[in-house]
Amino acid sequence: MRMFKYTGWVALVALMLLLAACNNNQEAAPEATPEISAEATATATVEPTQTPAPPEAEPAESAQPAAEAPDEGTPPTAKEAAATVMRALQNKDMDQLAAWVHKDKGLRFSPYAYVDPKNDLVFTSEQIEGSMKDSTLYKWRSFPGNGEVIELTFADYFKRFVYDADFIKEGEIALNKGLGEGTTLNNLNEVYPKESYDFVEYHIDGIDPKVEGMDWRSLRLVFEKIGEDHALVGIIHDQWTP
Repeated sequence: MRMFKYTGWVALVALMLLLAACNNNQEAAPEATPEISAEATATATVEPTQTPAPPEAEPAESAQPAAEAPDEGTPPTAKEAAATVMRALQNKDMDQLAAWVHKDKGLRFSPYAYVDPKNDLVFTSEQIEGSMKDSTLYKWRSFPGNGEVIELTFADYFKRFVYDADFIKEGEIALNKGLGEGTTLNNLNEVYPKESYDFVEYHIDGIDPKVEGMDWRSLRLVFEKIGEDHALVGIIHDQWTP
């Protein structure tokens, strides 16, 4: 009987230890992750992820730098000065023309290729400004051949011996080179030495084809070199003469 009690007690203790071990194993095991079926995954609603818009980009700089403009105040070349003067002549803009006239030497007008320092008329810049309204009859030397005196107002002389053809549209341009050659002596470089002066010639071979070039025209603008600047000192007209 005592043996049975002892044996039963041992069995009870062993059972209690076994139950305690089972409880400890259940607490230590991780929770099972519930399985999600493929059907559930397919029907699940996924909220779209909105990517924030990138900040507005600043304009890219040009790969090539912009062309540099000429420095303000840079003196014009003789050709550039002549182009401005010719536009003034074309438009009969005497104020613009006067702005180019040499302040001390004035502006000499020669009706033909030969420059006559003693008899050619010279106008100051102030006289040029009001010249188109001047009713004075001036003696501008004489016509070749008959020797008659050229007696005209400034406006009439301008029409006949200055801008008497469309030099800007039809003229050939040359720097320090004569283009028109007639029977009248051309002494430009003697009166205006190339060391101190530039001239720009506008030349038209002919206006009326019927006369085969006997109506050619040239207009020479003479500038004194003042450092890199230029001042207008002469307007020499030239044309075919018998």
